[in-house]
Amino acid sequence: MKKFVFLFLFVTVSLFGTEITIAVAANVSYAILDLKKEFNKIHPNTEVKVILGSSGKLTAQIKNGAPYDVFMSANMKYPKALFDQKIAINKPAVYAKGSLAYFSKNIKNFSKGIALVKDNSIDIIAVANPKTAPYGKATLEAMKKADIYERIKSKLVYAESISQTVSYVMTAADIGFIAKSSLYSDKMRQYKKGLHWEDVDTTLYTPINQGIVILKDAKDRDEVKEFYDFIFSTSAKNIFTSYGYLVK
Repeated sequence: MKKFVFLFLFVTVSLFGTEITIAVAANVSYAILDLKKEFNKIHPNTEVKVILGSSGKLTAQIKNGAPYDVFMSANMKYPKALFDQKIAINKPAVYAKGSLAYFSKNIKNFSKGIALVKDNSIDIIAVANPKTAPYGKATLEAMKKADIYERIKSKLVYAESISQTVSYVMTAADIGFIAKSSLYSDKMRQYKKGLHWEDVDTTLYTPINQGIVILKDAKDRDEVKEFYDFIFSTSAKNIFTSYGYLVK
């Protein structure tokens, strides 16, 4: 038994010399596996451990001492707050811009635009919690600017994160406002634009600039800086683009 444990530890250390922990906003959950794979092609001895959650909840965990090395937020507000409080060592930089889509697993008449959600056939609309999820905040902004919020607010059900919003639409809600990036995951590619989903008009909400920071306990770790730099590489940008994000 001791020999087996030793062998397991030896193989683990051989495969991954170091481990870094990345706190990742839920909307990036669909792209992060490809990002990890691409990063490990260049840095095979660094294991990337991913913690997913809403940006607000991850920020609260970081403030309470969670041992994360990098924070990839769904907006700039939370990493900026961490930088201002000297919990992050760099000003947040935009790694991608997210966008909203509204989605139903059943075919809908998306030619109506966002006003579709006012239809009597739609009883439950899933959105992310605007208090903790930037995509939820953007959704409410879009609804109010489109002058439909008062008409449909009683239909809204709030998910903890943008990824949980997708789960709600797949199980109980008639339609939901989700991160466009989620539509590029393997299980969602079967759904077609114009039949199952459509973009939310980008003039209806503030652009969702997503920010990344290195956290203070990781300031002297080369492997953390390598991952941070990788996120701005051409290969990473290509992955973000393939998942529906906008990048410079």
